[in-house]
Parts: sequence; structure tokens; C-alpha cells
Amino acid sequence: MRTALLAWDYPPAPSGLSTAAREIAESLSESGADVTVFTLDRAVTERIGGVTVAGIALPPAGGLAALRLWGSVGHLAAPLAFRRAVLAAHARAPLDVIEATNWYAPAVLLAGRRDLPLVTRSSTPAAFTRGPAPNLRDRLDGGSADALERRQARGSSGLIANTAAHEAVIARAYGLSGRQPAAVIGLSLPPEIAAGARDAAYPEAEAPVRLLFVGRAEVRKGFDALMDALAILAAEAERGALPPFRLDLVGVPPDDLPADLPDAARARLQARGRIGAEALSEAYADAHAVLAPSRYESFGLVYQEALAYGRPVVACAEDASARAFVGTPEAGPLAASATGPALADALRPLLLDPALRRAYRARALAAAGRFTRASLGLATLDLYRRAIAASREDPQAR
Repeated sequence: MRTALLAWDYPPAPSGLSTAAREIAESLSESGADVTVFTLDRAVTERIGGVTVAGIALPPAGGLAALRLWGSVGHLAAPLAFRRAVLAAHARAPLDVIEATNWYAPAVLLAGRRDLPLVTRSSTPAAFTRGPAPNLRDRLDGGSADALERRQARGSSGLIANTAAHEAVIARAYGLSGRQPAAVIGLSLPPEIAAGARDAAYPEAEAPVRLLFVGRAEVRKGFDALMDALAILAAEAERGALPPFRLDLVGVPPDDLPADLPDAARARLQARGRIGAEALSEAYADAHAVLAPSRYESFGLVYQEALAYGRPVVACAEDASARAFVGTPEAGPLAASATGPALADALRPLLLDPALRRAYRARALAAAGRFTRASLGLATLDLYRRAIAASREDPQAR
């Protein structure tokens, strides 16, 4: 099967979407598919891990780069670039199927084609990652992005979700009819992360307790609750009620820290911004526990990474993925809500009790490794085949 995957970026770019794109592409290649990834983060074409990675970066002086700067209509710049590149490749050697994320609808202008079925794999919708729009321009811009995502999802020949709970959320968000073939397929971890995790011993030194957050400083990730909890616990540590602790923030630059963060809390953290794969592996290995208080995750790669390293995960019960991947195997405590006091209550026993941390570690290791490249590739190819068949039968397809 000859497949194409549309990606906003691709490794070594350090983002969750790029990591997912690589796992999807290389799992398909390992399952026998001929895979081409079209990505906007580079301008060269190269062969990486058995996959052709075609860079289609927008030329800075070009019309699409200028269009991208406009509100609302600017969301069509990337889909236009993807459409042009994919159809040119399809003309040279026909593709069987293409896949794209729902996030900002990169494949919206390829949806509904009978000759080139589209499969949308749903990440978190863009609407879930934005804060309140401060003005009419931003409301219109956000509304345009949401409309394009709905159009792409509704025009897809197949749909993939990472969890059953996320599948239901996507169906409601986009008003899906249920007519398309659909599948729930969990994402695998990159082999180097899995291998590094297997070799990572738990930190011997008990103090300071090393905590790790991996993500962006946004409300969906519970970053506000994390900062509030840090302030509460730092004040307790100042009084001697808690042992010394440190918090590493990966993916968060110093400028994203709250301006009113108390000095006692600020002294206990390091905002490292984006880091490479090797540094991320070291950060997991150095951590006693991983803090992931997201309000919503479509899957939660951070949960899977932390479990692979055998690190207790402090998550939030508001997130269905956290309840499934962390709460069910008891791989870490769940805060009752995404608030500072609730998160502080969940974390405090871990700071105080080394034996509790090691008990959670044992359960985290037992819960790790449920998703593999073999299962990802084979399940995806099965959905592709059903999507191809559906596109040939669908009278609404172009």
C-alpha cells in the first residue's frame, strides 16, 4: 500500500505531533507500506527510518507565506500547500490513501475525494488549546479553524481516535454522523525512548525530590494548577514541613512563568524550554515523579513516556486518559480536580514518602508497554483498507 502522511513537523522537531507522526509513519513502513511524509518544517526531501520525508516549507517570500499571516483565511495557506504537493505526487505515482491530523485541518482541501481517500487521526481539537478570544478578530479566526476541522473530519473516508473517550469527544465536537469507518488505535513510543526507559534506574538520592513537567504552559495542560500547587508546597517546604524538592519544566520557557509566582516557588524550578530527545531522556531518568495535571488529553504521550520510565505520574481525574492510563493501574495519584490545592494534596504524600514513590514506580512499570509499533501499524492499515472501500462506495465522495 502506498500511503502519505501530512505533518506540521517531524523529528527531530520536539513536539507531540511530530513524535506521533514518526511513530505512525515508521510503524506503517515496518508493516510493509510505502510511506511518504509531507511536512512543513523543512524544505528538503530525505529518507529517514524507511520513510520518505518530503519537506514542503512555505518560501518566506511566497504568496502562501503571506496568506498565512492573515486572520481566518490564513488557515487555508497550509492546506493549499499540502494539496499541491500531495496531488503532484499522486499524479506521478498514485497514492492509495492519505492520513492527516485534525489539528488545524491540514488536509481539508483533500477531503471527500473518491480517488484519494483521506483518513483523519484526531488529536486535540484546536478549540481545546485556545484561551478565551479577547476580540472579534480572534473569535473569527478561531471559528474559521474550527469550521475547517469539522469539514475535514466530515469529509474523511475514515477516522482514528487514540482512545474510546476521545472518539466520543470528537464525534460531539465535529457533529459526526457515524457513517465513516472508525477505529481506536493507541500510539506507540519511539524505540529509543522505550530502550532508554528500560535502562533507566530509579534515582538513588532521595533529596531533593526531582519532579518533572513536560508540556506547554497552557490551561489544557493544567499549568495554572501546577503553578498554584508549586506555590502551596514551596511555602510548606520553607516552613520545614516538606523535604527539599525541585521541578523541571520541559517545553516551558522562562518567559511563560507567571509574573506573580512567589520567590520560594521560583527558586525551586527550572524552566528549560524545548529540549532534544537525549536531554528529554535524561530528564525522565533524573525524575522521581512526573507531573501531568492535564484537564484533557486525546491520548497522553507523556503518561506513556513516564510509565515506560517507571516514574509515578501525578495526573488529574478530569482527564479520561489519565483515569485509564494512570488511575486504573494505580501508577500514580490523581488530583480530584485541576486546581492548585487538589494537585498539592495529590503530590504531598509522594514528597514525604520514598516507599510510596517506589510502590507507584513498580505499578508504573507493570502498566508500561501496552502499545507497540506492530499493533499501531497493523491496526492502521486495517482501517485504511476499510476507508478505501468506503470511499469507493460513498456517493458523496468527489
